[in-house]
Amino acid sequence: MPVPLRQQVDVALYIIKQKLKGNKRYPLVLMLEPLFRCNLACAGCGKIDYPDEILNQRLSVEECLKAADECGAPIVSIPGGEPLLHKEIDQIVKGLIAKKKYVTLCTNALLLDKKMDLFTPSPYFNFSVHLDGDQEDHDRSVCQEGVYTKAEAAIKKALALGFRVNINCTLFNNAVPERMANFFDHMMDLGLSDMTVSPGYAYERAPSTEQHFLTRAATKTMFREIFRLGKERVTAGKTKWRFSQSPLFMDFLAGNQSYECTPWGLPTRNVFGWQRPCYLLGEGYAKTYRELMDTTEWSKYGTGRYEKCANCMVHCGYEPTAANDAFGNPFKMLWISLRGIKTDGPMAKEIDLSNQRPAEYVFNQNVQTTLETIHAAKEKKNDAA
Repeated sequence: MPVPLRQQVDVALYIIKQKLKGNKRYPLVLMLEPLFRCNLACAGCGKIDYPDEILNQRLSVEECLKAADECGAPIVSIPGGEPLLHKEIDQIVKGLIAKKKYVTLCTNALLLDKKMDLFTPSPYFNFSVHLDGDQEDHDRSVCQEGVYTKAEAAIKKALALGFRVNINCTLFNNAVPERMANFFDHMMDLGLSDMTVSPGYAYERAPSTEQHFLTRAATKTMFREIFRLGKERVTAGKTKWRFSQSPLFMDFLAGNQSYECTPWGLPTRNVFGWQRPCYLLGEGYAKTYRELMDTTEWSKYGTGRYEKCANCMVHCGYEPTAANDAFGNPFKMLWISLRGIKTDGPMAKEIDLSNQRPAEYVFNQNVQTTLETIHAAKEKKNDAA
């Protein structure tokens, strides 16, 4: 089954409420990172190269629940790092569900079999397992053999126990459309509720950017080919692929929509604070959600405005744009849902990059500031003792 009807209705009612209030910027999904520590070292990840003093930091249960209250988004996605390494992750999830938040726990699944009994199936909860393709592709992506096999076994067990499970899949420049289509077929055969897909994006902290990541032109070409293969499979009697994202976002990936980024739609709270401006770019941090919204210079970011954003087509920036477009243009949404994604012909006009401002590299300063805060807290604790 795709995204549950209850969740679709609740999110729609939430958007209507925001529109009636006249809010132009509102969150749809809280990206809640309770830690950066992970038990993998994936080739495309920039989360794991922090100093140990930062990797050892954790958001408390209270901080996580407070972030959900501050933000007010109806959906909470818990990425990382690996969230199952957090000793109180079950309490975080239970607390969020008690607030009627729709919770997605993102995991590489290496610990899922061991920790599955900490959770209870619920219409407000699902596991999102990181899989970047079939066994060969995924194990290469995470730089460790045997991970795919463990992940698929955990998926099957979770489904058998009644959990809602999807996958989150990042496509890099070495993805082969035919292999990805076969992989999506297999995921549907397993009985997954849906899939979340996104193109790999060369953000500042991601290593080996030139070797792994896609340009916008390459992204559009690749997704057109994958979606074309998907149509062929449906014609041949295969199960239609189910995605957690709106058809308009998928149409955007195929180059058929001209969207601008709306990074405030998926605000991020992590051990540094509220991250400006989005999940992938750490250009600074705010102490509160209100400060994030009121003091971030949103007009400085996005494709065409900032060099770091030039090749981004990632869901954390563009899915809220697509959701807003779907709400404002329901017949366009319906038409694309019925017709399917266009996979040939001219693409929508690309954003002009000629006036984008140059990149500013502030990561090291942000890390240094956080380390100084950690050291000051330790000294204060030692003095008090």
